Amino acid sequence: MTVALMWEARAVEGRGADLLEWAREQWLDGEPLRREYLVAPQDRVLVITWWDAPYDAELPELGDPGPELVRRAVHRWRFESV
Repeated sequence: MTVALMWEARAVEGRGADLLEWAREQWLDGEPLRREYLVAPQDRVLVITWWDAPYDAELPELGDPGPELVRRAVHRWRFESV
């Protein structure tokens, strides 16, 4: 089974590039099958990682950046391939 973990944060205005750089520098305890970084208007950054694991497996996730980078709490979702 493949599980996708999605991590999305909205940067403090004008700090989207800094937030993206922060996300790219984060190491996970384990190597996902795939990792993708996406950006959107309003300085939003989305990171998706795919894992060969059951849906409820304990998997490493990106942490929370410091308050100087984000304007709200990070959102996280978990999906499985069907």
